[in-house]
Amino acid sequence: MDEEIGPAARQGQWKSYCKTVSLLALQSFGVVYGDLSTSPLYVYKSSLSGNLNDYRDEATIFGLFSLIFWTLTLLPLLKYILIVLSADDNGEGGTFALYSLLCRHAKFSLLPNQQSADEELSTYYQPGVGGPTISSPLKIFLEKHKKLRTCLLLFVLFGACMVIGDGVFTPTISVLSAISGLKDPASGGIPDGWVVFIACVVLVGLFALQHRGTHRVSFVFAPIVVVWLLTIGVIGLYNIIHWNPRICLALSPHYVVKFFKMTGKDGWLSLGGVLLAITGTEAMFADLGHFTATSIRLAFVGAIYPCLVLQYMGQAAFLSRNMSAVEDSFYQSVPRPLFWPVFVIATLAAVVGSQAIISATFSIVKQCLSLGCFPRVKVVHTSRWIYGQIYIPEINWILMVLCLAVTLGFRDTTVIGHAYGLACITVMFVTTWLMALVIIFVWQKHALLAFLFLVVFGSIEAVYLSSAVIKVPQGGWVPIALAFVFMLVMYVWHYGTRRKYLFDLQNKVSMKWILTLGPSLGIMRVPGIGLIYTELVTGVPSIFSHFVTNLPAFHQVLVFVCVKSIPVPFVPADERYLIGRIGPREYRMYRCIVRYGYKDVQKDDENFETHLVMSIAKFIQMEAEEAASSGSYESSEGRMAVIHTEDTTGTGLVMRDSTDEAAGTSLTRSSRSETLRSLQSIYEQESGGVSRRRRVRFQISEEDRIDPRVRDELADLLDAKEAGVAYIIGHSYVKARKNSNFFKTFAIDYAYSFLRKNCRGPAVALHIPHISLIEVGMIYYV
Repeated sequence: MDEEIGPAARQGQWKSYCKTVSLLALQSFGVVYGDLSTSPLYVYKSSLSGNLNDYRDEATIFGLFSLIFWTLTLLPLLKYILIVLSADDNGEGGTFALYSLLCRHAKFSLLPNQQSADEELSTYYQPGVGGPTISSPLKIFLEKHKKLRTCLLLFVLFGACMVIGDGVFTPTISVLSAISGLKDPASGGIPDGWVVFIACVVLVGLFALQHRGTHRVSFVFAPIVVVWLLTIGVIGLYNIIHWNPRICLALSPHYVVKFFKMTGKDGWLSLGGVLLAITGTEAMFADLGHFTATSIRLAFVGAIYPCLVLQYMGQAAFLSRNMSAVEDSFYQSVPRPLFWPVFVIATLAAVVGSQAIISATFSIVKQCLSLGCFPRVKVVHTSRWIYGQIYIPEINWILMVLCLAVTLGFRDTTVIGHAYGLACITVMFVTTWLMALVIIFVWQKHALLAFLFLVVFGSIEAVYLSSAVIKVPQGGWVPIALAFVFMLVMYVWHYGTRRKYLFDLQNKVSMKWILTLGPSLGIMRVPGIGLIYTELVTGVPSIFSHFVTNLPAFHQVLVFVCVKSIPVPFVPADERYLIGRIGPREYRMYRCIVRYGYKDVQKDDENFETHLVMSIAKFIQMEAEEAASSGSYESSEGRMAVIHTEDTTGTGLVMRDSTDEAAGTSLTRSSRSETLRSLQSIYEQESGGVSRRRRVRFQISEEDRIDPRVRDELADLLDAKEAGVAYIIGHSYVKARKNSNFFKTFAIDYAYSFLRKNCRGPAVALHIPHISLIEVGMIYYV
């Protein structure tokens, strides 16, 4: 009987899997492939500009199509679909995903805050990949030389900056190319000025709607791109049959060789236009986190690749018989009765393609922010159901201004194409080099395999890159300038953050000094919990001694809180908290490390204080149980334990809602003054978000048999919680030492200082309640 049911169950699972993959593949059209699918609007125009105008004959058109076909086959299909999509970081893709993989399998990170406990995260090592890389001469060499690790970080930042450049050029060239169809005389053409004006209006509208989130209109994205793909595929097939069926011969690579023999240097220069056929390829990898590798592969092989090949082949067949139509080859090749429907679909597809790369730009900036490589900006989580969809207002308006500047400044898709092509091929080139390192250190394959990958795909991309670099004076300088500015901002921020962390690390308060003060720390211990925010994962920060020196009173319970980013995409909520103890038990000092991945969104956690108290209580119980089994009740300094916040058992506490105000006041033993409670009440009434917070109170469980010493410690914790929680954070001023060189002085005193003054404060970024905030001034001489 089981043998009969087994195959049926497996068949049902297979059908369910196929249905899920097909649905994801359909959704990927609107998010991943909008940019790649709109490339036929401008590829032939850009490729046949310049000196290639002198070779307007059938052989040139055939050779150009053959070059486009093999470029689509070798890079998007062979490199990305077959190889790169397999290098995901727990389902996430992009240059930062590759970099985080490398940082976890080798010591490439420049910030020395990694802990062995981080490696125990369930998302740290991928299933089937294994643990840390076996030591090799290359790994030891790279880990030993800090300058090489700095160069690797700069290389990754450069690639990330070029993705931001894509966020500027994709909307510009896609929308302008779609709107340029209005210049067609058959449609009663309008002047160039009006085309640019309409394109600017569409761009402003596109960026103005970003704050609503892509999920609100995402249900129409996929159908638009599907209709667009079917339309251009059918039109391409029609043009092949109607104009020149011989174009099918150009699928042979022989025509590529013939093309370069005939055109020589001019053919090589045209590669800058040909590579526009593969713009948007990196999005397949960057947007991997929203889908699966299988669904993206299915969509590309099943629809994207054949439809694009038919369209490029059809345009080539049309151009081989209509050489004068190069300036507007796409719209000229559309049968006249279909012009307006195709124009509308093309405009909508251009907007969809732009939306995809804008969302990808937000994700890249968020990843840079998480890894300490970008100034603090506001990150808005736009979807309650779809994780990872974010909106960054500052970046959105910067992109809009840059898009309008490029549109009004160049007004020509050919010149914009030079800049766009350079940005895209640079990102692909960076990915190739990072993939070679991933093959060695993560996949743990032989170095010869990585070298072969690098030679095959790196050499192809190097040829295209060399052609794009030649176009620097003709518009290619724009992405380089943008990348330089963004990379300077990123590196200065990362450098300043790292120097500040190292200062904290070198100026920690010694435990010997704390122990000599005794349990009272030589100061007045007042009721309440003091949360001292620090970037240190070990030791006591200098801000503590600075605070105690100037105000000799501190809270009954001290918790040093470190909000830390881990080089993984997501940290499971149940593994987020690491709890430990500082000093002897009677000091009532604890450490809490809150861990986030680079794709996690640090939302305003209204239950943070509750989670913290429950976690500390659970840690106290765990420590007591281990001490009882070992026969020693001494606390272990430096030991950290992962506390599962989802499981509330084993805390020794009972948690009850305190929604009824009268009940709350009668049950709560608060040592806060009437004035402070009145201020708190007024603040909560004025702040809608705070007033909706869940109010809870704790009691020690009477049912559990708890050790008297543990019960005393839990009672102190609860008394402190009821008295109130204060958030202490450093208001730091970072200065370069007097003996620093000019570059360091400029970077710290001017550039880093300017960025700190004009970005969001740490208290806002950490969602600290303003009414409970205490800021301590500190000067860092780094």
